[in-house]
Amino acid sequence: MEKKIKTSNDNRIDYGVILPVFLLCLIGILSIYVALTHDPNGPSVTRGVGMQIIWYLVGAVAIAIVMRINSKWIWKLTPYLYGLGLLVMGLLLRFYDQTLAASTGSKNWFRFGSVTFQPAELMKIAYILMLALIVTKHNTQVKVRTIKSDFWLIAKMLIISIPVIALVMAQKDFGTMLVFLAIFGGVFLMSGISWKIIGPIFALAFIVGAGTIFLVTTESGREFLYTVGFKSYQFARIDSWLDPFHDTSGFSFQPAQGILAIGTGGMFGKGFNVSNIYVPVRESDMIFTVIGENFGFIGGAFVIFLYFVLIYRMIRVCFDTNNEFYAYIASGLIMMLLFHVFENIGANIGLLPLTGIPLPFISQGGSSILGNMIGIGLILSMRYQNEAPVKNSRR
Repeated sequence: MEKKIKTSNDNRIDYGVILPVFLLCLIGILSIYVALTHDPNGPSVTRGVGMQIIWYLVGAVAIAIVMRINSKWIWKLTPYLYGLGLLVMGLLLRFYDQTLAASTGSKNWFRFGSVTFQPAELMKIAYILMLALIVTKHNTQVKVRTIKSDFWLIAKMLIISIPVIALVMAQKDFGTMLVFLAIFGGVFLMSGISWKIIGPIFALAFIVGAGTIFLVTTESGREFLYTVGFKSYQFARIDSWLDPFHDTSGFSFQPAQGILAIGTGGMFGKGFNVSNIYVPVRESDMIFTVIGENFGFIGGAFVIFLYFVLIYRMIRVCFDTNNEFYAYIASGLIMMLLFHVFENIGANIGLLPLTGIPLPFISQGGSSILGNMIGIGLILSMRYQNEAPVKNSRR
C-alpha cells in the first residue's frame, strides 16, 4: 500500500523542471568557487561557497513546502503576501544598508549582522501572484470581452503595479524595475486583452526605448533626459554599452573586462579554475564571464541550453494546467526568468547595458536564490496539485 502511494507522488513531481535547476546550481557552486579564488577583494572562498550551498538547501526546502500548498490557499494568501511585500519594501527606504547603498547607489538591501537580504526578490513572487489573482478574477467576472472591459483590466493591473514600481524607483534600483515591467508584460500578453490594445502599447514602448537611446547620443537629447530625471551613472552605463572600450579606466572597466574574459575563453575555454583577467563583482552580476573563460563557447552554450530546457518545461506546465490562476502565475514566472537570463548574459557579452541583474540559480545571492526557488516550487505545484490524491483502499 505504501509503495503505491510513493509511486503516485513521484509521478506528480516534474523532474524535467528539477534536473536543469539542479545542474544550474552545481554550475553556480563551481563558478563562484573560481570567481572568489581569483578575487583578492572578495569574501573568502570557504564563506562564499558555503553560504551559497546553505541558500541552495534553504531553497530546496522552500520548493518542497511550496509545491504542496493547494492553489486555494495560495489564492487566499496572495493579497496578504502582496501587502506584506509592500510594507517591507517601504521599511527598506528607512532601514537600508548604508554601506551597500554608498557602494552601489541603490537602497535595496537589509543587513542582519553579516547577512544581507534584498526584499525585492521575494516581492517579485508576491507581485506575480497578485497579478495572476487580479486577471483571473476579472476574467471570471467578465463573460463577454470588450475594449472597455480590457481597459478596465489594464487599470486594475496598473493599480497594483504602480506602488511596486514607485518603491523600486525610490530605492534607485533600475534593473529590478525592468524585471517588474517584464513580469507585467508577460501577464499582460497572456491575459486575453485585445491585440487592438496590445499592438499600439508595445509599439509605443519600442518607440520610447529607441528614442531614449537616440537622445543619449546627442547633447541636446542628454539635456532633455536630465530634465526628466536621468542620472549621470545611467548615461555612463549606456555609453559603456554602446562603446565598452571608450573608458576602460572608469565606468567601462567592468563590461570591457567581461568581454575580454569571455573572448579569451575561445571555443573550449582555458580549463577549470583558470582566471587570467580580473572582472569586478564576478561572483554575482558577472558570473557568466567565469563560465565563458573557463569553459568557452561550449560551456556557455550548455548553460543557455539548460535555461531553454527549464523554460520549455515551464511553458509545458503552463499549457497543461487546467487552473487559470496557475497559468497566469506560470506566465509571470517564465517572463521573470527569461528576462533575468537574457539581460544578465546579454550584459556580460556586451549585447545589453549592465543593470545589476543576477543570473538565476548561478549568481551568488541568497535572496535571489530563495525567490527563484519559490518560483520553481509554484511551477512544480501545478502538476503536483493537478493530480488527485491517492485514496486509502481500506476505507
